[in-house]
Amino acid sequence: MSFSFVKEAGKFLCIGRNYVAHIKELNNRTPSQPFFFLKPSSSVLLPKDGPILVPKGVVVHHEVELAVVLNKQLKNLDPETFTAEDALDAIAGYSLAIDLTARNVQDEAKKKGLPWSIGKGFDTFLPLSPFISKSQIPDPYNVQLHLKVNGETRQDDLTNLMIFPIHQIFATTSSIMTLEKGDVILTGTPKGVGKLVPGDHVEAFISVDGKVIPESVIDVEVDQKPGPYEYKET
Repeated sequence: MSFSFVKEAGKFLCIGRNYVAHIKELNNRTPSQPFFFLKPSSSVLLPKDGPILVPKGVVVHHEVELAVVLNKQLKNLDPETFTAEDALDAIAGYSLAIDLTARNVQDEAKKKGLPWSIGKGFDTFLPLSPFISKSQIPDPYNVQLHLKVNGETRQDDLTNLMIFPIHQIFATTSSIMTLEKGDVILTGTPKGVGKLVPGDHVEAFISVDGKVIPESVIDVEVDQKPGPYEYKET
């Protein structure tokens, strides 16, 4: 199983609010175009590298997502001419990702017009699976995303429910910042996000046409984050 793509990633770019039901469950507005945030490389958690760490006073939510890995630079793409086929050609492969969110930290930031970086960037807040080849996912819109907590299914939806398709995501983001070869882009989470607490056991995986992709499996425990940090209102 390969994790070299993680070391080659210049940035981890995450698309927000890309599934209608997820937008509704958090009472958010539907965006008119893709919008995104970044997660630091220090937030990556690879299999067998330890547990998800919940900071003191923080409400942590799981968000399972299909991540794409780029095989070329993309810059100032023309949204009128850049096609779904062009987007597939720019993808080296995939990974399963869990975008963890400090929800109470993010909610405060949103109310006060502050950046989201703290709410998205804690250590271990980006569990990733090994690299998944394109041959295993011939159609990125025919991917079933699964996430269970303590054996109970929390998230289970197809990627064909995305609001903004991948080629539109690439076109929009590349007009703002250059997308480099190796960058990892998370394409959004479906409904069912929920709370994680120390002691939980999280399983996430991808299936295609009912068959689980072994490389996609994430199996991780949840523990309390050590250290001095404790959430306090800014």
